[in-house]
Amino acid sequence: MISANNGRRRGFMVSAAAALLILTACGADTPPDSTGAAAPSSSASSSAAPSTATPSSPAPTSAAASEAPSAAPSPELPAVLEASKPVSFNIPTIAAESELLHLGLRDNGSLEVPPDGPGAPASWYDQSPTSGERGPSVLLGHVNATGGGPGVFADLRALQAGDEINVVREDGSTAVFAVDRGEQYQKADFPTLEVYGNTEAAELRLITCDGYNPETGEFDDNYVIYATLVP
Repeated sequence: MISANNGRRRGFMVSAAAALLILTACGADTPPDSTGAAAPSSSASSSAAPSTATPSSPAPTSAAASEAPSAAPSPELPAVLEASKPVSFNIPTIAAESELLHLGLRDNGSLEVPPDGPGAPASWYDQSPTSGERGPSVLLGHVNATGGGPGVFADLRALQAGDEINVVREDGSTAVFAVDRGEQYQKADFPTLEVYGNTEAAELRLITCDGYNPETGEFDDNYVIYATLVP
């Protein structure tokens, strides 16, 4: 059932370490290193010039202010689905599909990584909203398998805006999402709030590794697909 007011979990917050370490082990034989997982700096210098305008008349009287129209009411939040855990997904345009594991956080605060190997499934991060609830539901998957071969999210880069992602849920319903865009981020500069922060709509994040470095045998980047629930 679709509900416009379901706000049980409007997104979630995770540590920057979790955001940066989610899939550093793609194709690697050693656990991810947590070095350099500090949160990105939120400070920035402003380039806006100060205003030079000076009011030439007194401030409006309280009577005039009282005649100003009241603020318009906030628009209704987008409709979402009731909570139900995701059990599998499929993406017809790239022939990707798998059952979904439910993984959480390790003791050190980093995200658990889906198992590796050919045919390894993707996973749903179980501290994110269920797929179809309000907020960003997060699915993780490998881009390749240890020893070679494609991972379940090998072809995410081929997705285009409007492509559909179907997530089957425990209640028997299917949450259908349309791709908005894909973005590549350096793991050392991962935009935690943009990826994991609260959203008004039911959204989906597909996250995998990217930016393979042949000199180190590691992936330096993550690739993120952003998608939104189809009404």
